[in-house]
Amino acid sequence: PPEIIEKVRQPPPLCRPAVSADQAPLECIHLMKQCWSEQPEKRPTIDQIFDQFKSINKGRKTNIIDSMLRMLEQYSSNLEDLIRERTEELEIEKQKTDKLLTQMLPPSVAQALKMGTPVEPEYFEEVTLYFSDIVGFTTISAMSEPIEVVDLLNDLYTLFDAIIGSHDVYKVETIGDAYMVASGLPKRNGNRHAGEIANMSLDILSSVGTFKMRHMPEVPVRIRIGLHSG
Repeated sequence: PPEIIEKVRQPPPLCRPAVSADQAPLECIHLMKQCWSEQPEKRPTIDQIFDQFKSINKGRKTNIIDSMLRMLEQYSSNLEDLIRERTEELEIEKQKTDKLLTQMLPPSVAQALKMGTPVEPEYFEEVTLYFSDIVGFTTISAMSEPIEVVDLLNDLYTLFDAIIGSHDVYKVETIGDAYMVASGLPKRNGNRHAGEIANMSLDILSSVGTFKMRHMPEVPVRIRIGLHSG
């Protein structure tokens, strides 16, 4: 402030701060008074001040550079922790994306898309397709809340997904109450595709016989299945 500058420029009285013994260590107060001595030769040099501060603080460095370094080290450590957390979160999200991608597309196609390579169309000499839907699904939906329909489809197709895992088949997609599966692609299995789909169909029929809807357990669930080889 200008008034302090004027006091420093035009003594007396000398402009000096008043620091009581309870506001700082006595050694620091004594060093401060040495620094504002009117006789320049009695003022300690910067190196002497540094050494005295080291002595006062029992070897602990307290200069501004060390403080900045400590702050930078702490910031760096916090930044590393943050980066590690974000990397772990990114890896988890990447795994979720990969899992979703492999559920929607054949593994070979999904891998090609991730690598950025073009996906060439393939020709398959013979495959077998499975297609099923729920009998009376329109009526069931009309008697149910939307979330109950979602729960029905989720429970039923979770059951189907567990069954097809023990057969050499590939789930193509589910649309509404429709469930589509293929065998013989994308992994060729000779002439076993018809048998794989037929056995899977029998297992699905068996499981549906004991399946119960959460909101209408007394209503039996029936499915309509169609197969085709070609």
